[in-house]
Amino acid sequence: MLVAVAATVLVVLGGLVGYTLARSQRLGDLHPPAGSFTRVDGLRMHYVEDGPADAPAVVLLHGASGNLNDPMLALGDPLSERLRVIAIDRPGHGWSQRAAGPEAALPSDQARYVIGVLDDLKVAKAVIVGHSWGGALALNLALEYPHRVAGLVLLAPAAYPWAGGINWYYTLATLPGFGRLFTDALVLPFGEMVVKPAVRSSFAPQTPPDDYVSKAGSALVLRPAEFRANAQDVAELVGFLIDQAPRYPEIAVPTVVITGDADKTVAPRLNAHRLAGDIPNARLVELDGVGHMPHYVAADTVVAEIERLAAETREPAAQADSSVAVESVRSLKR
Repeated sequence: MLVAVAATVLVVLGGLVGYTLARSQRLGDLHPPAGSFTRVDGLRMHYVEDGPADAPAVVLLHGASGNLNDPMLALGDPLSERLRVIAIDRPGHGWSQRAAGPEAALPSDQARYVIGVLDDLKVAKAVIVGHSWGGALALNLALEYPHRVAGLVLLAPAAYPWAGGINWYYTLATLPGFGRLFTDALVLPFGEMVVKPAVRSSFAPQTPPDDYVSKAGSALVLRPAEFRANAQDVAELVGFLIDQAPRYPEIAVPTVVITGDADKTVAPRLNAHRLAGDIPNARLVELDGVGHMPHYVAADTVVAEIERLAAETREPAAQADSSVAVESVRSLKR
C-alpha cells in the first residue's frame, strides 16, 4: 500500500515538474527580452533604453515579483520624450542572470550590477527611480555610489524593517531542499491561478489596467529560478534594512518620496513619511486615496516629479529649506 502511494506521489510530482518546465519555456516565448544585454561580472544583464542619448539619464528599478516591464509600461513613453530612460531587470528577474548564494539577494550586491550596466552605457550620473523593493536598492546606490546618483525618486519605497515576517510561500521557497521541490513542481501550476488576484491586491484600492498582466509579463516570476530569487530578495530584506536604515541621514542627493496614503503593501507612515524625515531636504509627495502603484494611478504626477528633479540636478538649484516639504495630491480613484 505504502509503495503504491509513494509511486503515485512520484508520478504526480513528475507530472508537475514536467508541466513547470514546459510552461516556463512557453512563458519565456510569450514574454521575450524587450531590450539589450550586457555582461557584469560575467553575468548577463537585461535592460531597455529609450529617449535622447544626450539627455539626462533616468534609471527605473522595479520592485519584488516584477521586471523592467512594470516601470516602462507606466513611465517609459512620457519620460523618454525629454530624458534618457534606462530600465533594468534586477539580477535574477526578467531576463537578467543572478549569481549563486544569499548575498545576491542584498540590495548592496544588486547595486554593483546596476552600476555595471551604467558603466557599459557610459552613464556617469543618473536620477534613480525605485519602486517598493527597488526603493531599498535606490537608497543603497545613493549611499554607496553617491557620485553616480544625481537624485532619487522613491515610489512607495520599502525602506525600514517591518514586523510580521514574510508570506508563507516565500518561506517555503527559501527552505533548503524542500524549497527546490516547491518551486520546481508546485509554484507555477498553482501560482498561475492567483497572478491576477495578486496584481489586483497590489493596485488596490485602484484596479490595474486590463492588459497589465499580459503586457508586464507578471507570470514570469513563477518560473522556478526567478521565484526562488524573488523569495530570497524578500526574505533577506528585513535584515538588510536593519543595517541600512540608520545611514539615511548620510544621503545628500536631492530626493523625492512619493507614496499613496492608501498603500496596504508598504506602510506609508513606517516607510515614506519616516524616510522623508531622515533624509536631509527630502520632499514627500503624498497621493490621496492611492495604493501601492502610484506610477500607474498618478503617472502624470510621478513623471512631473522625475522631470523636475532631472532639471534641478542638471542646473544649479536654489538651496532648499532644511525642513521636509509635504505635498498632498488628490488623485482620481480608478
